[in-house]
Amino acid sequence: MDYGLIGEKLGHSASKEIHEMLADYTYELHPLTREQFTPFMEQKNFRAINVTIPYKQEVIPYLACIDDTAKEIGAVNTIVNRKGKLYGYNTDMPGFIYMVRKNKIEMKEKKVVILGNGGASQAVQAGVKHMKASEIVVVGNRTIKKGVITYDECFDKHSDADIIVNTSPVGMFPNIDASPVDLKHFPKCQAVVDIIANPLTTKLTAKARELGMIGITGLEMLVAQAKYAAEIFLDEKIPESKIDEIYQRLARN
Repeated sequence: MDYGLIGEKLGHSASKEIHEMLADYTYELHPLTREQFTPFMEQKNFRAINVTIPYKQEVIPYLACIDDTAKEIGAVNTIVNRKGKLYGYNTDMPGFIYMVRKNKIEMKEKKVVILGNGGASQAVQAGVKHMKASEIVVVGNRTIKKGVITYDECFDKHSDADIIVNTSPVGMFPNIDASPVDLKHFPKCQAVVDIIANPLTTKLTAKARELGMIGITGLEMLVAQAKYAAEIFLDEKIPESKIDEIYQRLARN
């Protein structure tokens, strides 16, 4: 494999289509079980890859170097093989920032609740911090880590959130009837950002729009992070206009 995506379940991924519209290379979807993951990383039989759930943190021990953004986030979604040494990057954060700004959502001085505490959440937290939110609240479900609260605690103490960002997979295809939270718990909320790219409208964002909030999903982020990853793969610039061009084409489909 020259270029592609690794993760546990990739049946829903639009990454192949996106990358092959961005640049002149073949991009493969390469699902890996937990047992397959270690030999794959040890063999390094690729030129460059993207990484998705659940391996964004697990890849780090295999890397010779990671850039400052990925180091700050603690998660890697882009790896380049340079003469047998693996270099790690994170393009999720700039992809998230692009999407938020493109949709004119202002996070400065706002209270932001982030649902989920996995690898994608780390990138979103860094992005929200970069956009100067006044308070960031991270909510976890299964694994409660330091600085992460439960959903019940969130509903009890943080119902005054201005913006909600879902980084959990709840609501992702094929489980499209699920929603990570009931928005009635957040009467002051102005915008909901769901980084799920498929479906184009999740149950969470549909409810947000019904309640008069901004509600956006993650297809733009997916295209933007792919564009930034392709630039790293090829060591060349791709016009920023390609992001919206590809997003519009995918959204129509």
